[in-house]
Amino acid sequence: MSALPDSPAAAPGLGVPAAAVVPVTVPALGTGRRVLRVQHETRYDHGAAVELAHHVAYLRPRDTDWQRVRHWQLQIDPPPQAEEPDLPGEAAARVVPAAVTVNPAAERDMPATTGPAPADQLPRGVQLSQDGWGNWRANFNHATVHERLRVCSTFVVELQPRPAWQVSVSPPWEAVRALLRRGPCAGQEAAAEFALPSAYAPVDAALERFGREAFAPGVPLLTGALSLMNEVYQRLEYRPAATTVATRAPEALAQRRGVCQDFAHIMIGAMRSLGLAARYVSGYLLTEPPPGQPRLVGADATHAWMEAWCPAHGWIALDPTNAVPAGLDHVTMAWGRDYADVAPLRGVIRGGGQALPHVAVTVEPWV
Repeated sequence: MSALPDSPAAAPGLGVPAAAVVPVTVPALGTGRRVLRVQHETRYDHGAAVELAHHVAYLRPRDTDWQRVRHWQLQIDPPPQAEEPDLPGEAAARVVPAAVTVNPAAERDMPATTGPAPADQLPRGVQLSQDGWGNWRANFNHATVHERLRVCSTFVVELQPRPAWQVSVSPPWEAVRALLRRGPCAGQEAAAEFALPSAYAPVDAALERFGREAFAPGVPLLTGALSLMNEVYQRLEYRPAATTVATRAPEALAQRRGVCQDFAHIMIGAMRSLGLAARYVSGYLLTEPPPGQPRLVGADATHAWMEAWCPAHGWIALDPTNAVPAGLDHVTMAWGRDYADVAPLRGVIRGGGQALPHVAVTVEPWV
């Protein structure tokens, strides 16, 4: 067998002394609303016949307080095995029907669209469930011999601006570290586990030294996070193919180059090495073509950024690849400790030989 690659209230006692408040300009998060259509196609051309395959896909976007999924369709060729597979260890997963209201609270907060949202469209044999962080994952099997696999996810999402931040209420980063070190408690249960090391974003001495350049003593956490985002952006070179899907944050930092996955892992690892909570976010980014040029179908790629936890603001989404907060151009798919938790498509196969995925992504405004 072989594997395929592919706002809470402020916590008591955490006020910021006036002298510790560092002036900072928070970039605008965008105004109005935006509707985007995303198509993500992955193809595998195997060098030999595949006899048996099991795949897990994180390709359905989340519903959040700022994002609502209007429609999602998944196409798989060849069709998956029709009967639902037995998945050891998955008994606790909540399997849901194809057409659901994923996040009722988000549905109430978002404005009504014209007419009802279409149901999700899933091929027969796909099992849709939620993982421990509420991400949507699709499991499917192939028990017939095949040499090619095509998985295409198409969806439409409606985005609204995220809440504004107030640096003046952000506690010093040392106070947040102390809170996290006390272990899970009211208001930060979901944050404590993201202060722990993971495979791609470990606790590391070099990452800690890098992080301390932004997190001087007494600096508000939000100020430090924004400063670290800019440090990653300015001191690392974005270079496709400089790293691989297996590159960890310490290696990417040492060579000072990489892609969005590496930028996010470095920032996450630096904050965890300081005792702070940070998580990895997978998704997509709307990129505009040059003036006068048409949008190229399939020319975009998947994207990644990170979120830092602050008691006064909840999770703060920052994109170190572009040195901007996540806004109306960012489509959220899933979040976890690092890339390994939310890879868009992965699988275990018998046979197949060597195969690399061919990925084409298109993100475009939708009316």
